[in-house]
Amino acid sequence: MSELLLGMRLRGIAYRRIEVTPPFGLGFGDASHRAHLHVVVSGTAFLRGVTGAISHLPAGTAVFLPHGEGHELLSAVDLPGRDIASFANEPVCDALSEIHACAGKPGCPDNTVIFSSDMEFDLGGMQRLVRLMPEAMIVGTLSERHPEVLPILKAMESEVCGRRVGFAGILARLADVLSAIIVRGWVECGCDGASGLVQALRDPRLAGAIAALHRDPGRNWTLADLAAETGSSRSVFAERFHAVTGVTPLRYAAELRMRLATQWIGSEHVPIDAVAHRLGYASKAAFSRAFKRVTGQPPGIARASQSRIAERLTDGLAQQT
Repeated sequence: MSELLLGMRLRGIAYRRIEVTPPFGLGFGDASHRAHLHVVVSGTAFLRGVTGAISHLPAGTAVFLPHGEGHELLSAVDLPGRDIASFANEPVCDALSEIHACAGKPGCPDNTVIFSSDMEFDLGGMQRLVRLMPEAMIVGTLSERHPEVLPILKAMESEVCGRRVGFAGILARLADVLSAIIVRGWVECGCDGASGLVQALRDPRLAGAIAALHRDPGRNWTLADLAAETGSSRSVFAERFHAVTGVTPLRYAAELRMRLATQWIGSEHVPIDAVAHRLGYASKAAFSRAFKRVTGQPPGIARASQSRIAERLTDGLAQQT
């Protein structure tokens, strides 16, 4: 699992320091489907997710929302949420802005202070794990098992409140580290038992084959090659792999290649012919046919879709600042 998670991409795109006086309702979520991290530095808030589930977030609590779905932070559970983009922003630096929605002066002890981040979150070949993650991953459920998050939260609180020289850059890095620790904690806890893929990675008869696929996705793998990685016969390996993961080994290999291709084309802007070569296809046309067969759309459409999302995010941030 550690080897496969080396491909994780998790970094903040935009950060906000929010100071509000209760009662308040803050609405998050847009077409970009970015993940979100919120840290309640002082005061208290309630998280209302897209399903309507409510979670209490006292001071010192962090929550990571991996799916980019709409959600709200509220001072009371019966309040509506106001779109965060409608609040006036004061830019601090390129990536950090401040929102003050205070009844009195900023710094009032009655105010609630929240540090918020829009995150780029991609597990590359392990992207199917993201779909299995819960709506909200609250650090309070991980702190006993992973006490290293507590000093990070304390350091973030100090930076948010102290506003010392360079605090924006330090906050950004702490937020990225905290988010990664939350994801790792969920994985180490067995992903809530949610994934046949996790079960496969814990199975010594299958883990070697899956690791080999991820190490060399461009190889022209055959069922015999993969079975050899496990020391099993082709029939025994294929039956076990399908029973645990729900897909055949070669289908898993095809989906892995196209998840990586989608990341490289959309997020990293690698030319399509270079992606085709990297994944072992003899030509751009052969790769394009395989991509459409697996994803339902040609690679050019995937690139255009990612570009539109990036443009919408950039436009939205520009409007806020």
